[in-house]
Amino acid sequence: MARSQKQKLKLLYLMRYLQQNSDEAHPVGIAQMVEALESCGIPAERKSLYADLEALREFGLDIVQTRGKTVGYYVASRDFELPELKLLVDSVQSSKFITQRKTLSLIRKIENLASVHDAAALQRQVFVRNRVKTMNESVYYNIDEISSAITADRKIRFLYCEYTVSKERRYRHEGAFYELSPYALIWDDENYYLLAFDAAAGQMRHYRVDKMSRISALESFRDGKEAFRALDMSAYSKRVFGMFAGEAETVRLRFSNRLAGAVIDRFGRDVTLIREDEEHFSVRVEAVVSPQFYAWVFGFGGEAEILSPPSAREGMAAVSRAVLEKYEK
Repeated sequence: MARSQKQKLKLLYLMRYLQQNSDEAHPVGIAQMVEALESCGIPAERKSLYADLEALREFGLDIVQTRGKTVGYYVASRDFELPELKLLVDSVQSSKFITQRKTLSLIRKIENLASVHDAAALQRQVFVRNRVKTMNESVYYNIDEISSAITADRKIRFLYCEYTVSKERRYRHEGAFYELSPYALIWDDENYYLLAFDAAAGQMRHYRVDKMSRISALESFRDGKEAFRALDMSAYSKRVFGMFAGEAETVRLRFSNRLAGAVIDRFGRDVTLIREDEEHFSVRVEAVVSPQFYAWVFGFGGEAEILSPPSAREGMAAVSRAVLEKYEK
């Protein structure tokens, strides 16, 4: 690019330099700006830079001048403050459905929203946690493909897999495509799930997005609109444990008083806590009685008890006996 053409880009280069290299703890001087511009092939005089800085202020860039032994300048406010960027980095790093490769890629992009000095602090956070990550690199794009199909009111087709002990993918349904009507994406227990209507079964079902591949939208419109409208999504997420399928039942449980917070966290603040005695309360909730439901109750030990229905009590007893037998042997 000719020098005269680069000169036209002087303000843009200067703005990028300030955004990348300055913050409150690291103001930059006029001499540093001159050097940075010259490294880009743009000659700059000190006097002209004062006018450039004022032009950038008028454009909306929050440039603050420091006064002391030396005069410096820095970008005081940005679209995202450092605490907000740390929150974004932590969310990406802790999300199990995002692969490690995509995690690093996203964090590098987030770093570009901060100065190089703050970006170093963000990079250090990458190694704070050793989270289990999905092995499906395409999940990031699966979500976008599903969302587009929902917006366009179209069915989708996809292959659904599971992993073997050798970490190889094995397709369910004998390798045939699933053809369903997508309606919602649900975040549960650090995984994304697709809620879709299965016309053959005549009901809503859910599928782990990271286990889906070769997703494509079809020309046919979605089925099951009435079934989805009849579904209370807030109640659905409360009663389905770990996205295990099953029939919802009215279940009555008794807990020690100290577990009130855990019950409210699971079923929401609207759940009614009924005082049983000085040390216990009971609740009546809609829940899908599944292995994951039993595991949730089991996690509280003797401080939680299923009172009804009898089938749920018997199921809990069977699970408890099976576990006990394992350890008695």
